[in-house]
Amino acid sequence: MTFYSREGAPIAYTEDNETIYLFTGEPVAYLYEDAVYSFNGKQLGWFENGWIRDLSGYCVFFTENATGSGPIKPVKHVCPVKSVKHIKPIKSVRKVKRIKAIKQLGWSNLKGVLFFQQ
Repeated sequence: MTFYSREGAPIAYTEDNETIYLFTGEPVAYLYEDAVYSFNGKQLGWFENGWIRDLSGYCVFFTENATGSGPIKPVKHVCPVKSVKHIKPIKSVRKVKRIKAIKQLGWSNLKGVLFFQQ
C-alpha cells in the first residue's frame, strides 16, 4: 500500500500493513489499530478509510483505495524504486492515544516526510 501526498507524489509505503517505510528504505512510523505512531511512541495521526490524517483531522496522505470524506485526490505519480529496507528501530512505549478530531475536508500543513518528523 502506497501513501501519496497532496501533490500525488508517492512518499511512503507499507507491505505488512504495519511498518511504514520511505522509498529510501527508512522505517519512519507504524500503524497500530487506527493510529499512526513514530518509533519513539508519539502518536502522529490517524489511519482510516485509506487516509492518514494529522491530529487535527486534516488529510496528510491518501492511498489508492481511500474513500469517504476528504479533499479531491490528485493524479498519482509513478512510484520510485524501493531501496533496501533498513533495520526497524525498537518501538518505545506508545503514548496514550488521543481523541480523534473531527474529520476535515482539507489538506494538512504537514507535508510529505515532515509528517513523520514531527
